[in-house]
Amino acid sequence: MRHFFLFFSLALFHQLAIGQVPPAKNVAANRITQKITIDGDIKPQEWTEASILEGFTELRPRLNDVEANAHKTTIYLGYSDQGIYFAGYCKDSKDSISSELAGRDGFGNNDFVGIVFDTYKDRQNAFEYFVTPLNEQMDAKVAPSNEDGEDFSWNSVFESKTKITDEGWTFEIFIPFASIRFSKKELQDWGVNVVRRRTKTGEQFFWNPIDPNVNGFLTQEGYWNGLKEIKPPLRLQLSPYISYYANHFPNPEGSDITNQVNGGLDVKVGLNQAYTLDATLIPDFGQVQSDQRILNLTPFEVRFNENRPFFTEGIELFNKGNLFYSRRIGGTPLGFYDVESELTSGERVLSNPSESKLINATKISGRGKTGLGIAVLNAISNATEATIESAEGIRRTIQTNPLTNYNVFVADQTLKNNSSISFINTSVIRQGNVYDANVSSALFSFNDKKNTYNFSGEAAISNKFAPGLTDQLGYRHSLGFGKTSGQFNWRFNHGLTDNKFDYNDLGYFTNNNNLEHYLWMGTRWNKPTSIYNTLRANLNFSTNHLYTEIVEGGPRLQEGEVNFNANMQLKNLWFIGTFNEFSFADNDYYEPRVPGQFFKYGKSILNGIWVESNDNKNYFFEAEVFVRQFFDFYDLVGVDLNLENNYRFNKRFLISHEIEYKPRYNSVGFSYFEGNINKFNRRDINTIVNELAFKYSFTNRMGLTFVARHYASSVETKEIYNLKSDGTLISDDVAELTKGNRNINFFNIDMVYTWQIAQGSFVNIVWKNAAANFNNNVDLSYEENLRETLRSDQNNNISVKVIYFLDYNTLVKGM
Repeated sequence: MRHFFLFFSLALFHQLAIGQVPPAKNVAANRITQKITIDGDIKPQEWTEASILEGFTELRPRLNDVEANAHKTTIYLGYSDQGIYFAGYCKDSKDSISSELAGRDGFGNNDFVGIVFDTYKDRQNAFEYFVTPLNEQMDAKVAPSNEDGEDFSWNSVFESKTKITDEGWTFEIFIPFASIRFSKKELQDWGVNVVRRRTKTGEQFFWNPIDPNVNGFLTQEGYWNGLKEIKPPLRLQLSPYISYYANHFPNPEGSDITNQVNGGLDVKVGLNQAYTLDATLIPDFGQVQSDQRILNLTPFEVRFNENRPFFTEGIELFNKGNLFYSRRIGGTPLGFYDVESELTSGERVLSNPSESKLINATKISGRGKTGLGIAVLNAISNATEATIESAEGIRRTIQTNPLTNYNVFVADQTLKNNSSISFINTSVIRQGNVYDANVSSALFSFNDKKNTYNFSGEAAISNKFAPGLTDQLGYRHSLGFGKTSGQFNWRFNHGLTDNKFDYNDLGYFTNNNNLEHYLWMGTRWNKPTSIYNTLRANLNFSTNHLYTEIVEGGPRLQEGEVNFNANMQLKNLWFIGTFNEFSFADNDYYEPRVPGQFFKYGKSILNGIWVESNDNKNYFFEAEVFVRQFFDFYDLVGVDLNLENNYRFNKRFLISHEIEYKPRYNSVGFSYFEGNINKFNRRDINTIVNELAFKYSFTNRMGLTFVARHYASSVETKEIYNLKSDGTLISDDVAELTKGNRNINFFNIDMVYTWQIAQGSFVNIVWKNAAANFNNNVDLSYEENLRETLRSDQNNNISVKVIYFLDYNTLVKGM
């Protein structure tokens, strides 16, 4: 640890000064009046009116090198009354071009060219459009609230064609104005940049140079000046669909097969040039990807990914403040787990839906010319009921969830210097006497004029309302300050959450009553050496204390840790990294599952390494090893081993296999209740996740994906304990050891055939298989577990869905 402090002290006092950012490049916006045919063959006579962009600068691996003439990039850019024209020559030798059919929004092993438009010139929000040599399209929205900066779940409709020649490859793109958002002004200037990647060499070039030591790549954009009299088109887009489902599951009391035909409509309406209304009428989410279920031994629910397109596309504003978890909409009913306790003698549960039925959902989002972004989402789910049957065959119902309205409202105002202020409100209103919930949050993020320092914060309140409900007003705030530009950067955060703050009704919430502090320091070297291309290192400190005492005289510290991590890209384009962490003795107030109790964990150290080979090769892999060792704490050792192998047979066919092995030796935690006694156990946990996947692309508009996943986890009890009031354990020598044993298996197959029959129109055929096996036999081998799971009852679902995209402007033009 002493060496880590010395290392970062030297970095702090000897960091390189921030270089002067060169002036942004500018290019004139020229209107194109002649007809351009989008065929990938750039005819000079068609592009004479377009502006030319040349002189690209390398970002990686050799920072600031000028693009060599042997692979020079020449870009043409212009606009018409209908949209934007974007084309280019990418010089290269034919055998140096990387091309793979990866599917929509899949970069794969591809060269590509992309253009970035900051239409509001706020250096925070942008639209991106990419194309590969095989004419596969990618697009994304850029926003500060996107976790990774870019949101590739956002999809637009644009036209593109490409052509590979002996001298490189060419492309032509037309982006309708209906597929991009901009303000309604007579004269406009847009931020713009163009990026090109040469995959085999790992090179990436930008038209306007990017300095990785400067905060934000949009803060380093060029400018497209003088767009005149753009007439925003009427934005009306309809996506009607029809779907058919056939489901098979063994049913001893009736038919094994059920059938269903659905039809509905997704609508996009431009309320004006800035704001768009999205609505899904009679939604159908039957083809979404299967959840990756696990054995959950924690006191908190598992957070699953959102796979429903309506809730993943264009929701960057809704992510502000991290208060919105869309899986709550149409999620598990409030009373789902209470049904068994309401049964009388002789009754059984016939049905208990695990999801509420969504009636409809609507969202409005966009940003005006003053930089004000508005987002509103409203959804309604129907009442949900469980069906109960008595021994005499008499049936009754229990309401598990009432008719519910969900609402999210966001206002986000961009400011100068890449800054912003935001307000978010989430609301859940339920029919009847069930409680309602409301959460509000105000956020700010301010950068100084030189884009070197950032000051940010949040203040939030939550409340629950119901007749007879006691005061449930809760509060949270956070403040952070840090240096964001330069070779050495740092950030300090402070956060406080009282013991009543709760946003779980429309967000993902685990626990409150926290006083948190966090310090991050990081440095990076972007100039290649004889060993590496880039090198980064970080040092982190964090503590989490109780804000309000739970146990009189009990400990306040919940968690505390310090970690050091570093990663580098080697000259052969491999990545390697290390992670090292020391955790203080923790006090867990949630593992006991009852308020007023806590459990003392011992100190531990975690060490790990990981490596990724060059994914431009036919064979590439990822591997990681992490080991956590506890001190004076039941000899607890946790290991995480992960290995992913990939082989690319050709540009069409890729197969991947990933296996995770996660043993926990002498793990200690909650097991069960015996009366009012909290039983813990010392157990060995063995978890194996085995996943096989392949992708085959027939064309750049048609492909097949297959994923098979087997999850197996067993818990073998070694010793039973009683939890004492001081957070320690005392052995129970007479308890039955096998009572805490578990053996859980999940097996899923998702196979999807997709055919893009026209721009924005698709035919999807999906086969999903699901099986599960639960028992207490911890002596079964992995092979025996897999065999028993495959022999269990399986749910098989085959569906066909046709979605057709209709654009008002295209229809009118074709008449």
